[in-house]
Amino acid sequence: MTSTLLTPWWRARRGGGSGGRGDDGSVAATRILDHRHPAVRALLADARAAAGTGGERAVVLAAHGLISARVRPVYAMDDTRPASRTLRLGRGSCSQRLAVLEAVARAAGVPTRVRGLLVDGAFWYPRFPRLRRLVPDTVVLAWPEFRLGGAWVNASELYAPLEVLGAREPRGFTNTGSQTLFEALASTAVDWDGAGAGCGTGGCAAYDLSAMVRRDLGRFASRDELFAAHGQTLCPPARIAGGVLLSRVTPA
Repeated sequence: MTSTLLTPWWRARRGGGSGGRGDDGSVAATRILDHRHPAVRALLADARAAAGTGGERAVVLAAHGLISARVRPVYAMDDTRPASRTLRLGRGSCSQRLAVLEAVARAAGVPTRVRGLLVDGAFWYPRFPRLRRLVPDTVVLAWPEFRLGGAWVNASELYAPLEVLGAREPRGFTNTGSQTLFEALASTAVDWDGAGAGCGTGGCAAYDLSAMVRRDLGRFASRDELFAAHGQTLCPPARIAGGVLLSRVTPA
């Protein structure tokens, strides 16, 4: 997660727009999405084997399952860690594991992009009930989108439409218990927009998380571009210290 705590006074966050080339997405390797690395290529090979005769979407879903099984969820601060390093360490935050998923998708020829969301820190209160005063006011979230079948697919709907996931688990993602945001994609509605049947004349569905979104920062061709524009806003010493403390803690 990226905190606005200790944000440099000159760091402005501009909302809206596409974030430059974000609408196009890309399959290019970046510092974070280093999909030419042997570790990423090996994971892609395993995902293709698991997907069998399925198409690109099956490969992405298989990769998601493999990352869930192989990369232990922990709290971490460095959103710009290369995907290959997360694989080598065998542990990572939701953001870091989403970066691995993007890297594998790009390695398979699937274009990706990210939507920058400025999420209220209260979203993480259930994880840190005794440390609320230390939770960042807002968190920059890089939410991936994948170009599959000629259309952009939000990470929230990789497995099924939100309405289907919402019917299976009406509460949606509550940010409590052992399920993390990354694992939730497979079985739980994560609705940042109150989209589709989520909101209507009768109000919003329980899985609607749109009230937690402070600002839409727009779409970016890569998470590298998002964080270059909006920063890892903890100063380096705080980020390093926090990373050391949290990197071995598994979300409960």
